[in-house]
Amino acid sequence: MRMFKYLLIFILFISLGVSTWIYYPQYQIHKIKKQAIKVNADTSKVSYLDYFRHSKVSAIYNLAIGDSVIRGVGAKQNENLVYQFSNKLEKQTHKRIQFKNEGINGITSSELKDMVLDGRFDEEIKKADIVTVNVGGNDVLRMAKNKDFQTVIQSYDQLQSTFSKNLSSIAARIYKVNPNATLVFLELYNPLSTSEKLYSIAEKLLPNWNLKIYEVANQYASSVVVETTKVINGDHLQNLSPDGVHPNSSGYLAISDQIIYQLKKQYRKKAV
Repeated sequence: MRMFKYLLIFILFISLGVSTWIYYPQYQIHKIKKQAIKVNADTSKVSYLDYFRHSKVSAIYNLAIGDSVIRGVGAKQNENLVYQFSNKLEKQTHKRIQFKNEGINGITSSELKDMVLDGRFDEEIKKADIVTVNVGGNDVLRMAKNKDFQTVIQSYDQLQSTFSKNLSSIAARIYKVNPNATLVFLELYNPLSTSEKLYSIAEKLLPNWNLKIYEVANQYASSVVVETTKVINGDHLQNLSPDGVHPNSSGYLAISDQIIYQLKKQYRKKAV
């Protein structure tokens, strides 16, 4: 009987630990999102969109760096994310939008960090009003390639920690080169169908990963994390290209709409 009691306590302890690991990141993300107070809650605040709309500059420069999602794999050149977002921003601000797409297929956060720290994008960053960043998906894909499921799970925490440090270094360098730039980060999304066996596991792991993005973004006054998971998920598979990983033109359009929506609803924080 005593053995049964100890076993029950152990199971409850493990269950509590797993539940905390799963739900704590979701709670933290929700908490950080609440800090992005809506514009109409404080009339003294200015939305990102209004800030750009009333800026004295005649043109807004959008630099995009990162992986194949930035590059636009899955859509035509004039239907990729950078093009569609820039086009929508131009209509919303009534200003000319210049953009540079520096997306590189297959790049990891470690590789992007090295390129950023080496100064490869410094000249572009200096003149950028917006720096859009998407990276991290290839970190997971490379780690999972040719490895069994148990190895992937065991390596996940270390991979996540490395990603967080890389993204932090990338953001710090951008801010150092141009402290006036608005940083736009994209959440990592789950492209799996709800019928896939690994769907539920991916959904549980994803908040842990995305929390790192929110934590990095939260360190900078002018930064936005785009809720990509709202428009690219198991219920919106029509937004994925035939490869089942990258968005298609509709997916990139949906992400662009989400960026504009958040720029309109979130206020631009002033540096302390």
